[in-house]
Amino acid sequence: MSFRYLVCRQSVSKITARLRSQYAAAYGFATLTDPIPISTRSATHAAFKPLQNPRSPIPFNRGIHSAQVVDSVDSEEEDDGGVNEFLSRFVWIMRQKLNVAYPGCDKETVDGMLMVIVQKVVEEMEGSGFEHKLGQRQAASEDFSEDLWTTVWEVSNMVMDDMHKEAKKEKMKGFLHAEEVKEMCRFAGEIGIRGDMLRELRFKWAREKMEETEFYESLERLREQEKSQEKGEGGEAVQQAEAEAGGTELNAEVASLPKRRGKIRYNIYGLDLSDPKWVEVADKIHEAGEVIWPKGPKPISGKCKLVTEKILQSTEADDLCPLLAEWVELLQPNRIDWINLLDKLKQQNPGLYIKVAELVLDEKSFQANIRDYSTLIDAYAKKNQLEDAERILKKMTENGLELDSLTATILVHMYCKAGNLERAKQALESLRSQGFQPDMKVYDSMIKAYVNANEPNLGEALLREMEARNIKPSKEIYMALLRSFSQRIDVRGAERIVQTMLLAGFQQDLESCSVLIEAYGKVGDPDQARYNFDNITKVGQKPDDKCTASMIAAYAKKNLLDKALELLLQLEKDGFEPGVATYTVLVDWLGKLQLVSEAEQLLDKIAQLGEAPPVQLHVSICNMYARAGVEKKALQALGVLEAKKEQLSSHEFETIIRGLTAGGFFQDAERMRKVMEAQGFLSDKLMMNVMGKSLFSKRPLMR
Repeated sequence: MSFRYLVCRQSVSKITARLRSQYAAAYGFATLTDPIPISTRSATHAAFKPLQNPRSPIPFNRGIHSAQVVDSVDSEEEDDGGVNEFLSRFVWIMRQKLNVAYPGCDKETVDGMLMVIVQKVVEEMEGSGFEHKLGQRQAASEDFSEDLWTTVWEVSNMVMDDMHKEAKKEKMKGFLHAEEVKEMCRFAGEIGIRGDMLRELRFKWAREKMEETEFYESLERLREQEKSQEKGEGGEAVQQAEAEAGGTELNAEVASLPKRRGKIRYNIYGLDLSDPKWVEVADKIHEAGEVIWPKGPKPISGKCKLVTEKILQSTEADDLCPLLAEWVELLQPNRIDWINLLDKLKQQNPGLYIKVAELVLDEKSFQANIRDYSTLIDAYAKKNQLEDAERILKKMTENGLELDSLTATILVHMYCKAGNLERAKQALESLRSQGFQPDMKVYDSMIKAYVNANEPNLGEALLREMEARNIKPSKEIYMALLRSFSQRIDVRGAERIVQTMLLAGFQQDLESCSVLIEAYGKVGDPDQARYNFDNITKVGQKPDDKCTASMIAAYAKKNLLDKALELLLQLEKDGFEPGVATYTVLVDWLGKLQLVSEAEQLLDKIAQLGEAPPVQLHVSICNMYARAGVEKKALQALGVLEAKKEQLSSHEFETIIRGLTAGGFFQDAERMRKVMEAQGFLSDKLMMNVMGKSLFSKRPLMR
């Protein structure tokens, strides 16, 4: 119940008390005969005449704590809150209009006019036609002039609109305290959303919940209407169902008064609400209520609309500062207007959206908060524009906004993606310093960053931290760490990761076994490699070409050619057909053994497969022919490698140069050494080896 309503109750109570003796006589209530035009013209008095059928006066029962207007019959009936509120608001607005129309009348005369008008309105409410007349421009009876009745209808519609808005606000307050809305607010607070942003989201969620409820209520009303039509009750039953479901909710076009089920009763509990201070309090409450119903964007028309279209149709290369300044001068925008413009840009011109979003950060009317900065940083991070993101971050700190958890999370992902491990660590520590623990996505980004930096031990530490917090890592995280340990030839670390995977519920498969085989092959442990190779068949899978190649490479490390051939024969019986990867390992092995003819037979089989040979195969061919002194084929393979120099690793460069040096191709070896340095790989020991052998050796030739 608003304070304006209570003030109006007091006014009605004073009217009835002051005129009790005047209108309690036997000749009944008086009414107006002269028309009361609602305008600024002056009038001094209003003429009254007795009604043709005078009614008995309304008795008064006044106590110390209350002043009541009741009917002599059924005085124990409960008060109708909707009617009371309507009459109180009606009296408050009507008094102002009477004071304007009759500036020379004293307060008692105006009170008398109000009493007559209210009495007639109550009579119309008790009748059957008032609700249908409300909103129409015609007189209900001849007691009042047409001008006065028109004013009564206008004021009544105005009052019912206000009551409708008040009911909406009260309903909204209830949804603001709904459990679903509270739960969403708690979650938003946990992830770092606070302040104005949280308030906006809270009102948004409450409005969505209210709209959802109203939607289902409308479906329920439709169901009631359908039932009524099936029963043949007609339009009257439909109206009754709508009244029961909708309460006192009003139509958007024509208002209707609430049903009067009880008698009018006013209760004022010893408080003088006519004091002017209550008007100020009511205004403050009204201003606070605007927070629940935020104002929408201002309408854009005329020249401002043309400027808006120019902004939307601009390009990233255009200078938007003059257009935005003109737009601000024409519209005088609030934050909601800026947000509306940015939303349009995001839909119609996404490329320009980020540029304008950065420009409006300095606008006072935009009232930028930390979420605006973090949104822009995230947009730049997704586009891999690290410098732009850091520029926005710097501007945010210069404006006095501290790094929050959400922004720190964005920075972790950004720096991990860019490979800047140190800055990623700083962002992670900033996140923890604010009391927030990393989530699954943050752990995933950090572990992959450690893997890319060849620091799997640090990534494993984060993995243990996840397990301690009961966060189950994904299989991709385990496999990334497993491959990283394998590349570092750290078989113990690789075994730890595999055991952790098993404890976490991930069974060994072809991929994990292949990585372990490769790791054991690099350290020269073919027995453990064969154990993991056999595990593949135990888990119900078949080894593929890459896995078999890793196993053959493990045997080649110890030069166990018989076991490798035995394994290949066994696999061929089971239907396995070697591919390019397996043949590449065998060619390299046979080339080191100087079995050139046997290696060439395998090269023919590779050519029959029709697949493009990998760069590792060309390295093996060049090394084999160079060591064998076959100049033409060695230089031919070397030409292919020079064309693919960007794909060569440091180890492969060294293999090529050592093979050329061993075969006596010193000039070619020196040229490849310079190519190696140009690619960023340096080896002083290798340079001394080439120079030394070129002085004391001669190149053997095989034609």
